[in-house]
Amino acid sequence: MSFSSRAAGRASLLAIAAIIATPALAEDEGDRGTIIVTAASAIADARADVARVPGGSGVVPAADFEDRLAVSLRDALAFAPGVYTQPRFGQEVRISVRGSGLSRGYHMRGLMLFQDGVPINLADNNGDFQELDPQVFQHIEIFRGANALRLGSSTLGGGINAVTPTGRSAPGVEMRVDGGSFGTVRGKVAAGFATERADAWFALTGDRSDGDRDHADRRAVRFNGNVGIRLDDRIETRFYASVNNIDQKLPGALAMADALDHPKQAAASSLAGDQARNLDSLRLQNRTTVDLGSASLAFGGYWNVKELVHPIYELIDQKSQDRGLFARIDWAGTLAGLPVEAAVGTTARFGTVAARQYRNVAGKRGAQTADARQTATTIDSYGELRIAPMPGLWLIAGGVQTHGERKIANHMAPARSGDADFDAFAPKFGLLWEARPDVQVYANYSRSVELPGFAELAQAPFGGAPGFVDLDPQRAWTIEVGTRGRIGIAAWDISLYRADVKGEMLQFTTSQDIPAATFNADRTRHQGIEASLELDLAPWARLRQAYQLNDFRFRHDAIYGGNRLPVVAKHLYRADLRLGTDRLSVTPNVEWLPQGAWADYGNGTRTGGYALIGLGAEAGLRDGITLFLDARNLANRHAIGDISAVVQATDAAAIYYPVERRAFYGGVRARF
Repeated sequence: MSFSSRAAGRASLLAIAAIIATPALAEDEGDRGTIIVTAASAIADARADVARVPGGSGVVPAADFEDRLAVSLRDALAFAPGVYTQPRFGQEVRISVRGSGLSRGYHMRGLMLFQDGVPINLADNNGDFQELDPQVFQHIEIFRGANALRLGSSTLGGGINAVTPTGRSAPGVEMRVDGGSFGTVRGKVAAGFATERADAWFALTGDRSDGDRDHADRRAVRFNGNVGIRLDDRIETRFYASVNNIDQKLPGALAMADALDHPKQAAASSLAGDQARNLDSLRLQNRTTVDLGSASLAFGGYWNVKELVHPIYELIDQKSQDRGLFARIDWAGTLAGLPVEAAVGTTARFGTVAARQYRNVAGKRGAQTADARQTATTIDSYGELRIAPMPGLWLIAGGVQTHGERKIANHMAPARSGDADFDAFAPKFGLLWEARPDVQVYANYSRSVELPGFAELAQAPFGGAPGFVDLDPQRAWTIEVGTRGRIGIAAWDISLYRADVKGEMLQFTTSQDIPAATFNADRTRHQGIEASLELDLAPWARLRQAYQLNDFRFRHDAIYGGNRLPVVAKHLYRADLRLGTDRLSVTPNVEWLPQGAWADYGNGTRTGGYALIGLGAEAGLRDGITLFLDARNLANRHAIGDISAVVQATDAAAIYYPVERRAFYGGVRARF
């Protein structure tokens, strides 16, 4: 069946499948009250929805990473084209799409994260990806760049939506235990239940490890669950809950020689300050969906409360509350005899942060140095119109209107308070052509807008107290062309893009000569290739490959000319070869950076390339019980995995993070 014919038959329902993260409903022919749904059908619906996007997007099912020690999004998204994930330590990774937030040396920026269609980013758009636990997901949806319009995102990087199961898609009980090197032990218990009108699913997970570096031990306990109720044959409402308790010691960045020769050690400053990142959060949300025949309506709201205790150079103590509302309607019909589809939606987020800082005295609170109340509002309203002037060809136009308000009330230094309002429109124009059955060609031209968050607006000048610093939004125009599909043994997804960015927010280390930590650059360019290729070589042999070309640089900058932007390596290649059957298989894998990334804006210091070799194995003991092995960095290669950008780097600068040392993990998973 072709891509367009798959989409056309269920247009209004598939248009919101990924957004509502609720599996499609089917009825047993012998009993209209019995609902039959599987994870496979939900993933198929998500893939059909992605096939209607005129640009880089994809779906990663849990089966792609369930036989790995999937601690972070790096483990889950290793073969997602265009997603750059590099290790720092534990659950802390660099995650970037199309160069989003590349100069941010901590957490992330320029990428919206969602769980079950609801943002986990705070109202100012900064986010904590540690709250996403890969081992509880049914699948992950990736929409790169402007292709995340359907999520209401207008950022350069786009959006990633992690979808949890329901009691209908994951009935029964699932148990999992895994562990191995560095004292790593993890466990999971999940259960799903369903009746004619209701279903429920929950998962409790635990994780602890000493880490592969000194002062890198971590501990986490998480709960995720949802309950769905069919109010009638057309209306379903679903309630979600997520609870996280995450404690992570921070080993810090090292000088290059130490990162390469002594990767186990922690930075002296991390030990002296007992640096850590301890997070407690609770998120509640509701989504209600209504089938209106030719239209579908989804709406709901969420509430998120979070406490962060984060001793680093100072002890950061933040308590935040976020609230949000969202609604979306999809319609499918005809106009002048031509198929037409439309979608309109909005997401409104409101948040407050009680932001306090103290002197870090061996990880404890010393004298207070900052006290502020940060208030943010972000409203993303979006719409999209699709028309098919001829069979197999869709023309698409849409856009996102973003309104933002940021206010900092500085209680310790009132003169350094401030506020800012932002309004911007990001249009998108696209074309999607089905060249032949199961082969698509697409193109789009779009604008992205990224508003500054409090990490950028609340800055501490060299030797001074934090206060408000006015910044402009980051804007870009991006052109993208690509193709995806399958012919014979080959399945592919290839995108080429170029983004001309104005006002890119770049981070610096403050000094006598650099008074602020974030500036708007003049003009930069992000361009590259995002590709994946899968080959079914035989019934017992499958080769997966993913490749990125990342060409990010200044454009006629007054100081840096045409220098390359630091941190992200130009080339990244990953591959694995699965040999065997579902009963028994082995999967050798490789990650290859032919050349490392620049460490500084001046392009004076560059890290080396590397190749990391690993091995996976899987054995099905009987139906529902599987043993697995995950061996990493078998050659124990020492290399630099990530960098904190500086103006002019040296080998002695403590800005380098080593890759994970050789490790062996294994486990067992069972479903009853």
